[in-house]
Amino acid sequence: MPRGKEVDKYLLKREEIENLEGVEKTHFLNKNACRVNKSLGDLTGLTGFGFHLIEVQPGHESTEYHKHYHEDECVYVLEGTAEARVGKERHLVRAGDFLGYRAGGEPHTLRNTGDVVLKCIVVGERREHDVGDYPDLGKRIYRQKGLPWNLVDMQNIEEPAGGRK
Repeated sequence: MPRGKEVDKYLLKREEIENLEGVEKTHFLNKNACRVNKSLGDLTGLTGFGFHLIEVQPGHESTEYHKHYHEDECVYVLEGTAEARVGKERHLVRAGDFLGYRAGGEPHTLRNTGDVVLKCIVVGERREHDVGDYPDLGKRIYRQKGLPWNLVDMQNIEEPAGGRK
């Protein structure tokens, strides 16, 4: 269900969640970053943050290595094992571990290093504006409500010295 639509559902029962098909997603900048996503927050009309159950197959990543400047994100591992890459560090994470990615913090991603499906809860803010970097690719993305996303090469970003408005 698209965000912003009127939703009158407040409760999803366990059986309903288990039977949800989920949406297969592949990151537009990383074909190895593919997952199955169940967006429970969308199904109950949440708009300020996303609440997702994700599944990542062995050898795949949850997303492209990235950071947000204005949005917090977090991950709680339900099943499986993964390598969490956070800035220059790499950590083995497993069921019961929590990762908090604060706005403006280090870039991050997860790679399923186990031999079973990695299952996680992912929660992230949904602000009207965000800026994100993809450091491995030298890219920056600008997202603003009501406008198309803009993806630019970081080497081409100019920072003019402007006066006051």
